[in-house]
Amino acid sequence: MAIAQSHPTLSLPDHTQLPETDGTFVKNFQEHPQSLLLTDSIRPILDTLHPDGQYAIGQDCGIYWRLTEPPERGAEAPDWFYVPNVPPLLDGKRRRSYVMWQEIVAPLIVIEFVSGNGSEERDSTSPFGGDGLKVGKFWVYEQAIRVPFYAIYEVDKASVEVYELIANHYQRCNPNERGHFSITPMGVELGIWQGQYINQSLPWLRWWDSDGNLLLNGDERAEQEKQRAEQEKQRADRLANRLRALGLNPDEMQ
Repeated sequence: MAIAQSHPTLSLPDHTQLPETDGTFVKNFQEHPQSLLLTDSIRPILDTLHPDGQYAIGQDCGIYWRLTEPPERGAEAPDWFYVPNVPPLLDGKRRRSYVMWQEIVAPLIVIEFVSGNGSEERDSTSPFGGDGLKVGKFWVYEQAIRVPFYAIYEVDKASVEVYELIANHYQRCNPNERGHFSITPMGVELGIWQGQYINQSLPWLRWWDSDGNLLLNGDERAEQEKQRAEQEKQRADRLANRLRALGLNPDEMQ
């Protein structure tokens, strides 16, 4: 196994001692809104699953899985990932990265947003053989970190592939009748939604509940509540008008 193991005479670096960025640019203007959309809409579900608040969400954060020189070669930085049952802060400090030999608990799901042709996200190159430095993302998530669910989202193709770790190997999942992929431990589905978010009309990657109901983001929840309140007001106004038509004063009946 390529993950660094603790040794009684070896002091391994923690998240405060490892680089939190490799200095690369975010690849396009859609990636950050996409991450925000995923996080905003799934939070009510995660807050229900973790009433103690013990979970972490990473967006473009490094996951260190081996010790190398330079250190960045031993990390992958998924566009989005979720780790259950871990504190959002570590020893009272904000997380700079997620260090596997420090944490042990693997992310439950990792999502990569394709910006090129998708070969990087599907690269299963093993570190065994050659110089051992060139390692494919697919191999790292499958064999080193052992992430139970790995999703590859391609906005230009309006598609998402989901892989589940079964018997130590990724098997590509089949969509359900709604065209979504079930992430059973979270009780949600992942799929493509065509619509507008932050003034961009695109095929966005989104969550649904297990009944196929779209999980709303904060703005959508606020709009839904506004519409509900307006409908309640309209019903109350119609009732008041009927009472007045009968010669009754609705204000005196409260």
